[in-house]
Amino acid sequence: MPGDSLAILIVIVLIVLILVKNIRIVPQAKAFVIERLGAYSATWNVGLHFKIPLVERVARVASLKEQVADFPPQPVITKDNVTMQIDTVVFFQITDPKLYTYGIEDPMQAIENLSATTLRNIIGDLELDQCLTSRDIINSKMRAILDEATDPWGIKVNRVELKNILPPKEIQNAMEKQMKAERERREAILRAEGEKKSAILTAEGEKESAILRADAKKQAQILEAEGEAEAILKIQTATADGIRRINEAAPSEAVIKIKALEAFSAAANGRATKIIIPSEIQGLAGLASGIVEAAVRTDGAGEEGAEKRPAAQKNR
Repeated sequence: MPGDSLAILIVIVLIVLILVKNIRIVPQAKAFVIERLGAYSATWNVGLHFKIPLVERVARVASLKEQVADFPPQPVITKDNVTMQIDTVVFFQITDPKLYTYGIEDPMQAIENLSATTLRNIIGDLELDQCLTSRDIINSKMRAILDEATDPWGIKVNRVELKNILPPKEIQNAMEKQMKAERERREAILRAEGEKKSAILTAEGEKESAILRADAKKQAQILEAEGEAEAILKIQTATADGIRRINEAAPSEAVIKIKALEAFSAAANGRATKIIIPSEIQGLAGLASGIVEAAVRTDGAGEEGAEKRPAAQKNR
């Protein structure tokens, strides 16, 4: 009958839809916690799964990736009674989806409260300076305590970081002043070191310049001395050569005496007030005067003969 066929078709379609709807695919890094008739049944990992309609249900979809929980600042009191605001960041990962689902009602709220309590206990045993300089120690202690406490919840705490440590305003101002003074001190040290290096470089430059000037002066004096020595050597060589030539020419005694007279007159040069003349040069001078007088007489006689000769010629 047409009506019965239509009803059967509708039933078949509904069954197919229900079956398709209950086919579940679990993606990577996910886990499905399955309950059957209200009780834990299984944990589905990556792959294709079929859920029994009206009997099974997905109680929780758990992410197996590492997660980050950033908690707001918590007021804590140090050992020296300083109240600070510290906010923490917890990196955790679900290792057992069943325990994560059934171990505690609100895992995130539990981790936040446990972090605040643990932080207060640790900071309460430290002074302000230790809190500001011992972040790594505080992080390690908190991670160990939280990891042990959250293990029954199927959670593994990988890291805990103190994000900010905010001391009271007056302490912040004092710290800023101290940091400013420290920066100014370091700047002064750097300036002093720079001036020192500059002075050293200047002194080294002046030293090198003085050395170069001294070397240049030394070289100039050496060259000047070498020039004078070369000039003296050339003069002595020329003198020796002249003497050698004179010796080779074998000059007579009269020539030697004349040369001596010339040298004596050059030595006097009109400047000497008292001159001692050697006897040889005195005789030479007398000889020279006689020669000059004889030459003068000869010139006079010649002139008289020249005057007489024209008269005689006229008489002829």
